[in-house]
Amino acid sequence: MSRDRDPRTLRRPARSALIATSATALSLTASGCVVVHGEREVLPSTTRAEAAQALQEFTTAYNEADKAYDGTLDADRTTGALADIDSARLKAGKVNNPDGNPRHTPLKLTDAKFTIPKKAGWPRWFVADAAGNKGGTARWLLVFTRSSLDDPFQVAYLTLVAPDKVPQFKEDSDGWAESVPANSTGLAADPGGLSRTYATYLKNGGDTFAEGAHTSQWRALREKNGKKPGMVTQYIDEPLTNGDYAPLALRTADGGALVFFTTRHYEKQTAHAGTSVPAPNKDVLALTKGEIKQSLTMEFVSNEVALDPRGPGKVTILGRIQGLTSAEGS
Repeated sequence: MSRDRDPRTLRRPARSALIATSATALSLTASGCVVVHGEREVLPSTTRAEAAQALQEFTTAYNEADKAYDGTLDADRTTGALADIDSARLKAGKVNNPDGNPRHTPLKLTDAKFTIPKKAGWPRWFVADAAGNKGGTARWLLVFTRSSLDDPFQVAYLTLVAPDKVPQFKEDSDGWAESVPANSTGLAADPGGLSRTYATYLKNGGDTFAEGAHTSQWRALREKNGKKPGMVTQYIDEPLTNGDYAPLALRTADGGALVFFTTRHYEKQTAHAGTSVPAPNKDVLALTKGEIKQSLTMEFVSNEVALDPRGPGKVTILGRIQGLTSAEGS
């Protein structure tokens, strides 16, 4: 189990870079945004019209893929953590339902609000905050990112957050937001290191994170499930921070940051001699290699969104979506 490896590296083509041919060259994109020096000028990541179009294109592709259980139909609209979670879900669905999703209900996202940071360099990214027809009253937070003007916007992070927990963002007079660098200081935790900090917390505990469903309660549940009659469950947590898994953060109005980050989790169930691991559900079996005898190791990818306060304080995990990406029996 390697540290901080990128499971999508081998199946995604290298991104093209935008290169400035002259120190004084200016180019006008089709969207009307002026690019100076290609990567050094601080500019809005996109226009509000383009952001709305990206959300619509993602929703259309997501629904087509979900209906057919075909990961190729939205592969160019997802990346990073969401791509891992979504592609595995669709793969399992196709194995168990070759003709498509019999329970398909189209996702509808309404009341969309777009928070678009001004920044230099790639990736360019923005956050869509929308109401959905799934997930109750929770707001859908989707982080769209792209690494060059030639690329479409893709969703790297998707989390659901209670409406009253979505913070106000710092904006300039034109309504553009502020991105927070990964190495930013003055916060309760380093945004760039939050994935590793969270993985360490899940193993050892500590006081970095506020108590809640995704912190203290999750650790307590693991402790409870770690040892049961006839079976032991082990947990390993790893950070994911490279490439399309890089954490992204927005400055909040109070000086803190809303941070999106990714982690990987392994769960290994081992049965005592003379017993066997309980049979998993059909979706797990669809993603399992090898024969399940004495043990089952499951790999999950999780994307989190956290409120990282200014100065001393505790980081609050506002939402987390986790998906099984592979499993192995032995």
